[in-house]
Amino acid sequence: MYIVEILCIGNELLSGITLNTNAHWISKKITKIGGYIRRVIVIRDDLDEIKLTLRDSLSRKPNWIIVCGGLGPTYDDKTLLGVGKSLKKRLILNKIALGLVKKSYKDRHQNVKINNARLKMAIIPKGSTPIQNPVGNAPAVLLTVDKTRIICLPGVPNEMKAIVRKNIIPQIKREIGNFTIREINYYVQGISEAMISSRLTKIVASAPRDRLYLKTHPQGYIDNIPTIRIQVVSKGDKIEEVKHIVDKVSKQLLAEIRKNNGKILKK
Repeated sequence: MYIVEILCIGNELLSGITLNTNAHWISKKITKIGGYIRRVIVIRDDLDEIKLTLRDSLSRKPNWIIVCGGLGPTYDDKTLLGVGKSLKKRLILNKIALGLVKKSYKDRHQNVKINNARLKMAIIPKGSTPIQNPVGNAPAVLLTVDKTRIICLPGVPNEMKAIVRKNIIPQIKREIGNFTIREINYYVQGISEAMISSRLTKIVASAPRDRLYLKTHPQGYIDNIPTIRIQVVSKGDKIEEVKHIVDKVSKQLLAEIRKNNGKILKK
């Protein structure tokens, strides 16, 4: 199993000021190419929290730890300092990172002075690799601890997405290799979750391990009649096997829906 953990850093994420769309987007992209998101963790801009949380994540030995937020020029951007403390790596002015910062301003035709605030974006943990931010100014930072890669990304969504698409997704796809996923959703009226839960449990138990995701989602009531969405997702490295599982489970579901006098609204 190819395991990824996501660590989102920012007071604004915990105060309700900012919706954490980054974790949702990354999770969706990684899952689609065959990765397994084991945890999404949200913490404050606090050095001790960053240090301890990163160490805890590393202890589980994921393939990747994707860190979002806290790379900018302001006083509360503490991610790299926290990462350095966690890994016992001092922060240094990285000439390559400084070049990337200067390039980002030049590419946007911004004639600015590299003051201490801007210089801060080029001060990164010793031994790490800066990665060009094609949309913003703060470079991403890549480190490797044993077999776990840690990528520190800016929290601004369009900057984060640009770096993930170019630098993370292709690498994970290469490492996972062949992968296919197929999904079908059934919207069913007249059946509640409780009516079919035991049957779904048996269906999941009969499927190959980690190849089937079967989930019911309540959709409320229409004229006091319950409506649910039944989600069927199969994934694996063989197209034929994935298709076979989806077809088999679909037949079992349709039989159960008919048995309980349910009505399929749409698929």
